[in-house]
Amino acid sequence: MKIKNIYIEKQIEKHKNTKRIVKNIKFENIILCDHYSQIFNTSNQSFRIQKKFPSLILAKKENNFIFKTPNGFNIGFKNNYYFSHMLNCPYDCKYCYLQGMFNSANYLVFVNYEDFYSSIKDKINETNETTCFFSGYDCDSLALENITNFLNDFLKYFKDLKKGVLEIRSKSVNINVLKNVQPLNNVIPAFSLNPQFVIEKFEDKTPDLSKRLNAIKSLQKLGWNIGLRFDPLIWFNKQDQYKLFFSNIFDYLDTNKIHSVTLGAFRMPSSFLKKIANDRPYNYLIQMGNSKRLLGIETSDFDENKRMFCKQQIMKFIPKEKVFIN
Repeated sequence: MKIKNIYIEKQIEKHKNTKRIVKNIKFENIILCDHYSQIFNTSNQSFRIQKKFPSLILAKKENNFIFKTPNGFNIGFKNNYYFSHMLNCPYDCKYCYLQGMFNSANYLVFVNYEDFYSSIKDKINETNETTCFFSGYDCDSLALENITNFLNDFLKYFKDLKKGVLEIRSKSVNINVLKNVQPLNNVIPAFSLNPQFVIEKFEDKTPDLSKRLNAIKSLQKLGWNIGLRFDPLIWFNKQDQYKLFFSNIFDYLDTNKIHSVTLGAFRMPSSFLKKIANDRPYNYLIQMGNSKRLLGIETSDFDENKRMFCKQQIMKFIPKEKVFIN
């Protein structure tokens, strides 16, 4: 991966992770700045233009390291939090809310991983119950691991956290960091999945379904328990194809090494939809969600009947206590 510009906050110029990241990447220029907001938060930016040639921003996160997950967002644990060591993603899914949330498509990496870990440890110590932490909420947890080395560090952290569980959510097949360590019972690699025809239409730059399934199977053979995330499941009126989609996945994978399955609909705040609809006028899914026009898609309404159909297909292979509706 080649990046033209790396912006570095002056306060973390000499941080060990800054040095490691710069060493891992090809670039043309290093530009020092006082604060990442000078580059990332300015309003006169085009997300679509920047997406073609994103820069990398290295910064220090000062506070608010972890957040409570929305109601219903869980995989069987009572206490659930998410965190984002990175903002933005190298993929370009048409339904991704990040393009509506941020003005900038640049990759923003907070290099002070130790402060994330400290906050997670403090949160774990607040209760005697297990606490689950979701990574990959505002980024992809695996896609840029070769640059960030974030999971290389965090897997070591969580090895010693007996009451903490880490979910690593991704569409990436960049699984070397997981192949090179002993599987951990409290770390769940979780992969977002859609039918291949949906991937081709809406998940730009992402690996094919077959490649993701091969990556999952490789990790299962090594002993990892995997999460399957049909969330958001982009729905077309092709019930037979979705039935085949689910059966092919569960026939191919080891169902005994599946930790959990989540099922969720396409959803996005209206303000994000409006912004994306202006930026991407030919994005059928967004236009439909924004204005209820179909524009070439039969339907994307994931109503209760379709939700129950999908749940029933999944529960042919997976016990109901492992299936969660988001």
